[in-house]
Amino acid sequence: MIEKLINNDIDVATAIRLVFQSSYAVEAKLLNAINFPPLQRELEDYIHSDTIFLGFFKSDELAGVIEIHHNSNATYINSLVVRPKFFKQGIASKLLEYVFNTSNSKQFFVETGLLNIPAIQLYKKFGFKEIKQWDTDHGIRKIRFEYIR
Repeated sequence: MIEKLINNDIDVATAIRLVFQSSYAVEAKLLNAINFPPLQRELEDYIHSDTIFLGFFKSDELAGVIEIHHNSNATYINSLVVRPKFFKQGIASKLLEYVFNTSNSKQFFVETGLLNIPAIQLYKKFGFKEIKQWDTDHGIRKIRFEYIR
């Protein structure tokens, strides 16, 4: 089941952060990152964020989260994370499908680390096309994708 998460509730924000921390720890290893900014995101950053958090629940447990924001032209997928114990169960795909099916946007953007092959494969499966690569100040090569429907 997917539902909008009320991130300004401290208990909900704590649950969101748990999913992010566990998923991003795995991504940091994939990217060989020593200094990985997503792992430094504090609880208060979730509580005070004005982005939209949608959660996928499995057996009443928050298994995955997609963080998005819209403007008049596009939807930006800021984060798409799944708790490692729920990997390979189609949760990320279901969250992406939900965003596509509930958004009026014609254009979608997402970024990930170039060495995050599982994420890249997922985005390509959904028809995202690479539009840019660059190196961050933290030594991580990133890739940006766009999807136009």
